[in-house]
Amino acid sequence: MNDLRNTPRSVYSDAREADTEIFDKARKQAPAPAGTMNMARPPASEPIIREGRNAWAVRSAEKVAFLVDSEIYFRHVEQALSHATRSIWIVGWDFDPDIRLRPHMDPQGETLGGLLRRLVDANEKLEIRILVWSMGPIYSGKSLKLYIEHEWADHPRIHLRFDSRHALRGSHHQKMVCIDDMIAFVGGIDLTLGRWDTSDHPARSRHRVTHRGDEYGPVHDVQAMVSGAAARAIGDLTRGRWKRATGETIGSAEGAAPIWPDGLAYEISACDVAIARTEPPLAGQRGRRETIQLTADAIAAARKSIYIETQYLASFVVGKTVAKRLEEPDGPEVVILTTYSSRGYLEQVVMGHNRNRLIRRLKRADRFGRLRVVYAVVPQADGGECEVLIHSKVLIVDDHFIRIGSSNLNNRSEGLDTECDIAIEAKTDAHRQIIISFRNRLAAEHLDVTPQAFEAAFARTGSLVATIDDLNSRPRGVRPFPISASNGKTTPLIGTGLLDPKKPFWPLQRISGYIGSLFSKIL
Repeated sequence: MNDLRNTPRSVYSDAREADTEIFDKARKQAPAPAGTMNMARPPASEPIIREGRNAWAVRSAEKVAFLVDSEIYFRHVEQALSHATRSIWIVGWDFDPDIRLRPHMDPQGETLGGLLRRLVDANEKLEIRILVWSMGPIYSGKSLKLYIEHEWADHPRIHLRFDSRHALRGSHHQKMVCIDDMIAFVGGIDLTLGRWDTSDHPARSRHRVTHRGDEYGPVHDVQAMVSGAAARAIGDLTRGRWKRATGETIGSAEGAAPIWPDGLAYEISACDVAIARTEPPLAGQRGRRETIQLTADAIAAARKSIYIETQYLASFVVGKTVAKRLEEPDGPEVVILTTYSSRGYLEQVVMGHNRNRLIRRLKRADRFGRLRVVYAVVPQADGGECEVLIHSKVLIVDDHFIRIGSSNLNNRSEGLDTECDIAIEAKTDAHRQIIISFRNRLAAEHLDVTPQAFEAAFARTGSLVATIDDLNSRPRGVRPFPISASNGKTTPLIGTGLLDPKKPFWPLQRISGYIGSLFSKIL
């Protein structure tokens, strides 16, 4: 690691300055320390969500549904796709046309690519555009297959493109589907292999397999579904991505009728939905860091509880904000569910070590016993435990605020990768009940109890932490990270600014831009 110590200071100093700005903004909006006049979140006149500060747009939604785990998401996105009349937009980190959206019902059934081809053949007015991060298929193990073999896409109204206009070592991490500008899906789930699972998350499943028949482990994720003006705004975002990637200007869908999948209940109706982005600064494009600012503002505004699900826990901006709240005598409880195992060299060296250091820092700040950082497990047939991969990106603050999207709590999601989150801030008692019920539903799933049992226990304890502690007695449940608060470092690993950067490094970015332009011409 000695060679990393010679990294130019700008790699670190620029990121630290940006972090300080975000933390200071959140602190100014945050509750004052205990003993002063303002001990909770800002008054109602100062909402968490502020367009232009931590949101790109705030638009009304006719309906909003929270889809937990990919079996539910894939089922409803298939229904929505089947009702498309004018346009289908799919934007993702990865895309696999060979997956089946309902493998548990028919393992040899129609593929996603086959579905899209059938839809466009049946409707002469339908246009399908798919935009994939140029390196996604390689990182996910499909090599060059998607680049060169796509008979299903050999159609004048199916447009498959690969977006290479991104920061060096960055990615396009947004996961969006928009249909007719009437319905949009946003969250942590790509339409690709290795995502499908049920909420039961069995240790083994014959339906949870790769194309070669190899099983993959249980995976938990969350996607949001919106309709109305919020969906049209997601459509605008996908069209902007397409124009930057291809140079083509595509108009919005016209003449489509409102659609909502049959049998899909919605959680919230007639509410405002905020859309927050991360976009790195590139040539001719201003950077956007709305997602991390929204996260910091929401954590700073919490009164009683903060519930987080995240694949990575390596953001020291978030860590600093959470630690400050834990140090307050009357601060909120904090529950963080994240992934235990690190996969690959980068995750092991940077994400894993920095996660452990961040947990240690939070434990040292937790003077009042309000913190739980856990990972999820399910029982194996041999009596052992199998870890559940947490791929969701969820933040729920009190009964007041919910954020679902693609952004993880790590550096690259703050300013290097492209990200998209949506957020809702409660304005009615009904909204507050829905937000808290969804939090309880998520926690109940991981503890292998019903939402009703969780709510009853919470009514008895009045504490999120105490409820989780009391119900965590089954073979399926959550486990604490075995990290000592007393021994070890609490600062980022040396080289973090290079291995998990917050923003592009400009001298190398110029080279990347040249290579990316060549790659775009080839594809």
